[in-house]
Amino acid sequence: MRGAPRRALLLALALDTLGEPPAPAHPVVWMGHLLRRARAAWRGQTPRAQLIEGGLGWAAGVSCSAALGAACGRLPWWAQGVALKPLLARTALLRAGSEVAGALEAGNLPEARRLLSWHLVSRGTADLTASEVAGAAIASLAENLSDSVVAPLLHARLGGLGWAAAYRFTNTADASWGYRTPALEWPGKVAARADDLLNLAPARLSAACLLLAAGGRGFRVWRVDARRTPSPNGGHPMSAAAGALGVRLDKRGVYTLNAAGRDPDAADLRATLTLVSRAALLAALVCLLPLPRRLTGARA
Repeated sequence: MRGAPRRALLLALALDTLGEPPAPAHPVVWMGHLLRRARAAWRGQTPRAQLIEGGLGWAAGVSCSAALGAACGRLPWWAQGVALKPLLARTALLRAGSEVAGALEAGNLPEARRLLSWHLVSRGTADLTASEVAGAAIASLAENLSDSVVAPLLHARLGGLGWAAAYRFTNTADASWGYRTPALEWPGKVAARADDLLNLAPARLSAACLLLAAGGRGFRVWRVDARRTPSPNGGHPMSAAAGALGVRLDKRGVYTLNAAGRDPDAADLRATLTLVSRAALLAALVCLLPLPRRLTGARA
């Protein structure tokens, strides 16, 4: 399997500083539309039928995404960089966090809640305190460092644009379908498990980069709390960030990370933006390392 050339990754990262493509030209937006249409077409009444429908829908979507990505992988390196850019979202992630931080700094809690819900989380935010808004944003920034930056780069480097596109479709399917609700518990199970598998390495690389960016602070919290979240992956970058910042991250009734830490505030959210930015740079450097020839059978 031939990974994307390093020049393509560098170009994608450079293009990412310009922001996101328009929605009509954004492949992740297309994936979202496809997933919503597939969900509307489900007719299964039993758990088994729902599991099959959701699994077949994921398989069809990921196959098409991988095929299109692989086709782009045969283009010149600069075209691969252009194609890879929409599959990662470092700049958009940092801008979203900055907007929430700005609202908190201005004392506008309703706007901070709205921006948090619009950009970063899917849960309800109407009754969150300012500290909970800051904590939820910190947790989302840390987790999305893996989902939106590290994972696309790592999969592209190891397996080319086909792997990166398959990952992005799977991650988008998990975000759309992967909820333990009566309507989605069974249809979304295959996509959720596939996303868990594809994020095993990126989540742990993200945690390592966050700890390195913080000078090693937070290692004990990460070692103790990384498995305290329902996700087998999300707890790794989130606990690393909680420990690095010295804050407690709570999601009511779900998890508490770094229980001995202080309540987070807007200043901690600002510090998270710097931490995530540095960790993303470290992760990019890792992904740009030469690949062993025996792994790819091609020039790295």
